[in-house]
Amino acid sequence: QGHLVESGGGLVQPGGSLRLSCQASGFTFSRFVGTWYRQFPGKDRDESEWVAEIAPGGTGTGYGDSVKGRFTISRDNDNNKLFLQMNNLKPEDSAVYYCRASKYWGQGTQVTVSS
Repeated sequence: QGHLVESGGGLVQPGGSLRLSCQASGFTFSRFVGTWYRQFPGKDRDESEWVAEIAPGGTGTGYGDSVKGRFTISRDNDNNKLFLQMNNLKPEDSAVYYCRASKYWGQGTQVTVSS
């Protein structure tokens, strides 16, 4: 049984940065695309916005228009980790952030951007 556990969320001021991490276990993480989603207040998790994804080998990435140029996705397959570096954060980035790989989802980590 696979598991994903996110960490790194919190409260940050507009313009600040956070780095989210996602620890994978119980499956071969390196074989799968890694993806970050975010769930806004009042929305179900299946309505989450796709934020970014990275190919299994880490050589290809993609970003949603709202985060392009501010967020960077990366991975460490040796340690089964997925990352999301978030810079120049805005209040509209406030959401619960989830990582996903294969059929597994993490439990989510809250990011709040507020002064």
